[in-house]
Amino acid sequence: MTGHIEVLEPWVEELLTALEIEGTPIDIEAVLDLAGEAAHQIVRPAAPVTTFIVGYAAGLAAATDQATSVVAMKAASGVASRLCAERAERAGNSAESPAAEE
Repeated sequence: MTGHIEVLEPWVEELLTALEIEGTPIDIEAVLDLAGEAAHQIVRPAAPVTTFIVGYAAGLAAATDQATSVVAMKAASGVASRLCAERAERAGNSAESPAAEE
């Protein structure tokens, strides 16, 4: 993963600058972890969709002074992570349930 981070860090900085939001703290590892959860517990295309929605929600919360950007991102990521785990648990339970086969 270290190789990915070495490539991603300059890319993130370049993107932040291009979007005129340089200096915005981005926890690359946390974003990748959440994307992995969504991809494995939901379906692979859920990874970019989930991370986009989490970022959007966090941005709205920060822009409306509901929370700092760091707190908003952690909160939104936590919600998404919890939902991924719950969805995976439900899928596991329904696969084991005899009623799911009917």
